[in-house]
Amino acid sequence: MATRTATDAVAATVDVLDLAGKKVGSVDLSAEWFGGEVNIPVMHQVVTAQLAAARQGTHKTKTRAEVSGGGRKPWKQKGTGRARQGSTRSPQWVGGGVSHGRVPKDWTQRVNRKMRRSALRSALADRLAGGNIVVVDRFAFDAPTTKGAVAALSALDAGPNVLLVLADFDEAAVLSVRNLGSVHTLLVDQLNTHDVLVSDTVVIEEAAVALIGTGMRSGDADIEIEVATGEEDGQ
Repeated sequence: MATRTATDAVAATVDVLDLAGKKVGSVDLSAEWFGGEVNIPVMHQVVTAQLAAARQGTHKTKTRAEVSGGGRKPWKQKGTGRARQGSTRSPQWVGGGVSHGRVPKDWTQRVNRKMRRSALRSALADRLAGGNIVVVDRFAFDAPTTKGAVAALSALDAGPNVLLVLADFDEAAVLSVRNLGSVHTLLVDQLNTHDVLVSDTVVIEEAAVALIGTGMRSGDADIEIEVATGEEDGQ
């Protein structure tokens, strides 16, 4: 009797729908990416690091040494009745430098690969547990059509905020949802914890399900298969 390995275990079997919302098949979601416990602390740390990495860190203020002017003492030290001043570019002056101001900084936080994969697994498992993952056979149109995209998402019963995960780049599909502020489109190799968590519904193409976590798109997978086949033929 054949045994099922951990990577082959199935977290759930979900229906595969077409753009009209009709069932056209089913697909197994692996426990490797859709199963297990939801680890909230790991998701928090990974999302925090992701948002920190998105910061440019180019904020910059000038100190009194960097602003122009102020080389001459504004008035003599004594006898004027006013407070002593050495420069008009001190922090208390208008046009002066900034004391302890912000300088360029790298906000990047280190998160290892194991934590990133664990966080993504937890996010997908959470969406699956809530019934918020929809698998579509193929999200594609003959030509860009925002009206068609809205009708398709409505038929798929997608929530107000949708994450659309494509197996490969499709210009018509991307252009169709580009004007929909509630839809965020990613290719499968760009799937990340933050975008999964901020979405109400994750719509995934069937071909993309098996590619989650591989770092490849469907086109890349086809190339790998062709190369492997060619090597075998050569032997």
